[in-house]
Amino acid sequence: DQMALGALVTLAVAVCAYALGVVIGSGLAAMKLSAVPPLRWVAAAYTTVIRGIPELLVIYLVFFGGGAALRAIASGMFGYEGYIDLPIFLTGTICIGVSAGAYSAEVIRGAVQSVPKGQIEAAIAVGMSRGQRFWRILVPQVARFALPGLGNVWQFTLKDTSLISVIGLVEIMRQAAIAAGSTKEPFTFYLVAAILYLGLTSFSNRGFAA
Repeated sequence: DQMALGALVTLAVAVCAYALGVVIGSGLAAMKLSAVPPLRWVAAAYTTVIRGIPELLVIYLVFFGGGAALRAIASGMFGYEGYIDLPIFLTGTICIGVSAGAYSAEVIRGAVQSVPKGQIEAAIAVGMSRGQRFWRILVPQVARFALPGLGNVWQFTLKDTSLISVIGLVEIMRQAAIAAGSTKEPFTFYLVAAILYLGLTSFSNRGFAA
């Protein structure tokens, strides 16, 4: 039952991080496609850095950097000198979401560029407003083009939740390590962890295929 609870935590973190990643990715994709050079440079720097360093390092940077930033703000604005840290679930979500956002950005940018320009020109010709073009022409087609790539982003987001066991969140891997240490049966519990991950990813594959 503890392993099942760990699987629920894994799923909850993955869903929240994936949603955060899609939001970040959408913003970055808009910046990359912008006519304003500084916006393109910032988005390119973000995706280059996040995709170029190990995700475990991203987790450490967010975990330790987030707490340090909170303490600095509390000290500078309110004079509070105590110890402050982000909630562990929120920290895990941000850690994974930051990485998912970098990959989602490229998927969404490519999907936007796959929409034929003639359709946008035709929508302008018939008098559609910018909002109508966005919701009726762009969004449906971008969703269709981006779905396979975003499915891949979901899969590695789900599996990357195993990395946040290093910051103490009790998900599948952390629970397996605790169980293995207390029962001296590491193979049993790590095999259960593998089955749980395989079940979650297989179910996810079916969902995106549908």
